[in-house]
Formats: sequence, C-alpha cells, structure tokens
Amino acid sequence: PDEAGDAQEVARLAGTATVAEVARFPEPLAPGTAARRAGRTPVRPEEVAEAAAKLATEHDLVLVEGAGGLLVRFDAKGGTLADVAGLLGAPVLLVTSAGLGTLNTTELTARELRSRGLELPGLVIGSWPGAPDLAARCNLADLPDVSGAPLLGAVPAGAGSLSPAAFRSAAPRWLAPPLDGTWDADAFGDRHGP
Repeated sequence: PDEAGDAQEVARLAGTATVAEVARFPEPLAPGTAARRAGRTPVRPEEVAEAAAKLATEHDLVLVEGAGGLLVRFDAKGGTLADVAGLLGAPVLLVTSAGLGTLNTTELTARELRSRGLELPGLVIGSWPGAPDLAARCNLADLPDVSGAPLLGAVPAGAGSLSPAAFRSAAPRWLAPPLDGTWDADAFGDRHGP
C-alpha cells in the first residue's frame, strides 16, 4: 500500500491518463495466491470487466493489464484474464519477452486466445535489450510465425526509467501504426535480425 503500483507508473509516464486498480495485494504473486496469502477476497473476472466497462463509458481507449499472464488464476474458481477479455469482447495485445523461451509461451498463449475465440491483433516485445543476443534477434522473425500475429512494437529495456516527457516523446517510435506509432517491424528486423 505504501509503494506506487503499475497504475501509478502508467499515469506518471503517460501523463493525462485515468487509471484504476481493482485490487492490490501485499506480495507480488499470482493474483489468486496473493489474495489467499493476504487473507483477502480474490478479484473475480467480472469485477475487472465491470471496472473496464465503466471506464469505457467515459474514454475512447481502455487498456486492461493482466497480472502474470493470460491463464494465471484470479480465484479458486479458475477465473483468468482470458475470462475478462471474453466478458468484454476485447482484443488481446500480447506483450512478449525478447529472448530464449518466449517462442513457447507466446505460441501457447496465442493458441489459447484463438481456442477461446479471442482476437490477437499483434505482439509487442516488452523489453528489447540494448545488446540483444542471438535468440532475441532470431525471435524477431520467429515470433510472428509461432503466434500467427504481427509484431507491433518493441519497447526498449529501461524505458520505464525515462522521464515522463522523454517517455512520451519516444513511445511512438516503439509502436507500429496500428498502435498510433511509427515503428516499422521490417526495418527493425533488418537492423537487429541475425
């Protein structure tokens, strides 16, 4: 409770953004585990969907960030972020890691989204290293293949430590036009690929 959370960090970096937290637990664990260990009521997917739907009545764009991944359990009944997306009928932008191991988790997540009839418009690499290794460079070509979705951006490692003004100025260069940016996957792959 005495530390800034993800919502506050988004507000700090984005500037004029409305943020809302449905719940915050003392330990950084899967939501269901964190609630159980804190002796608190877990968050239900319906609560998250209701909060997002309420924000959507006042805003053109609402982003819902998941904790831990698409299938990490919110509660003992097995509610997940995938259930939230289904309740909202919302597309899911998949944020992936750059390096070794990401192909498997990305493909499994993409398959699960499709099996639930959820839209996957694309992928964003959540932390592109300053000195990418061979796996990260090869993954630029492999991630779209295994997911069946295009790369729509790559956020450089350490971006969250930028000042808000520097972050907002640079962010369009990290995201592709479908996300209102100028990032070009082909050019990025030519520059950083193997």
